Amino acid sequence: MTRYRPPAPQSSKYITPAGERRLRAELETLWRVERPRVTAAVSAAAAQGDRSENADYTYGKRRLREIDARVRHLRKRLEGMVVVGQPPSDPRRVFFGARVTLETPAGETRSYRIVGPDEFDQEPGGISMDAPLAKALLGKPLDAEVAVDLAGGTQTYAIVEITYPPTEAQL
Repeated sequence: MTRYRPPAPQSSKYITPAGERRLRAELETLWRVERPRVTAAVSAAAAQGDRSENADYTYGKRRLREIDARVRHLRKRLEGMVVVGQPPSDPRRVFFGARVTLETPAGETRSYRIVGPDEFDQEPGGISMDAPLAKALLGKPLDAEVAVDLAGGTQTYAIVEITYPPTEAQL
């Protein structure tokens, strides 16, 4: 028995302008505010003497490792990101950034916005473009029926509305 685990599949490199701004702001805050503050606290704790029983030093060093890991992750993710700020040439089809309203066979409607994997948790109703539902929707036209295989079985949806948010140039 080994501990080997295959690497996670590479997530998509697309992001909305708002998502990119949020990630850059987080990176800036961690690097310019949080890290210097924690570094100063660790230095002060180290000056107190015995580090083996100094909780401020131990937890400060742990927090520095967490900050550094997150900074490395954000820099690596932002390095290869493709910012999608323009609506597609065919707004009657589902592409990245679309807000899609779906109708179930029971007549219930649900609305989702297809965003990048780094921002779906920040967007109300957002789903990652890597999610099975989003993959099934991408490229489909208005009024198309989409079948999605989910854990509970196959679910069918009809696309009843496709909208794209206004670009920053349109605001």
